[in-house]
Amino acid sequence: MSQNPEDITVVHLMRHGEVHNPDGVLYGRRPGYHLSELGRQMADRVAEHLAGRDITHVVASPLERAQETATPIAKAHGLDLGTDERLIEAGNVFEGKTFGVGDGALRKPANWKHLTNPFRPSWGEPYVEQVVRMMGALDSARDAARGHEAVLVSHQLPIWIVRSFVERRRLWHDPRKRQCTLASLTSFTYRGDKIVSVGYSEPARDLVPAHLLAGAKPVKGKAKAFGA
Repeated sequence: MSQNPEDITVVHLMRHGEVHNPDGVLYGRRPGYHLSELGRQMADRVAEHLAGRDITHVVASPLERAQETATPIAKAHGLDLGTDERLIEAGNVFEGKTFGVGDGALRKPANWKHLTNPFRPSWGEPYVEQVVRMMGALDSARDAARGHEAVLVSHQLPIWIVRSFVERRRLWHDPRKRQCTLASLTSFTYRGDKIVSVGYSEPARDLVPAHLLAGAKPVKGKAKAFGA
């Protein structure tokens, strides 16, 4: 594909839809976690939202929930769905456990050693490593869809971290304040090879339970979107 320095390319980083996770497990990179029925509705809604866009490339994280979210988008545009390992969820030592303030894994002193450094962070994949792999995935999609649009389906933390990097914010943060709701789109517009703007939208916002929206306070008894 020819490279015109003035080509405008848009790469949408999409967070997958709601996952069936009744036990509130931090599933992270663990296999076997699929979209719930509501999550499938979210995926279909975003596919409808993007139906009229000039999308020529659709790629997803290898995890089931991301693949299932991307499938209706690829199908709507007559495209094969690709897989990029760089879009995978961030690694986390608490995978497979319940994890929250005042309950689950945090109540066990043996786990406290993993909470010593929120700036790296000490409990999982370093933020800088997430930036490197996610920027690589973005740039590959830009090249594949140059002059058009691409959709990459990934996970909340890697999306938020790469957006924070591009917008020159610190990488360590309060997880409750991430602007990356289920089935949301974080859209990077390139002119040539340079990102010139970042947008954010929530095409399926009306389907997202209120306690899972960005900034919402935890509600006792509600399922948590861990490892999202």
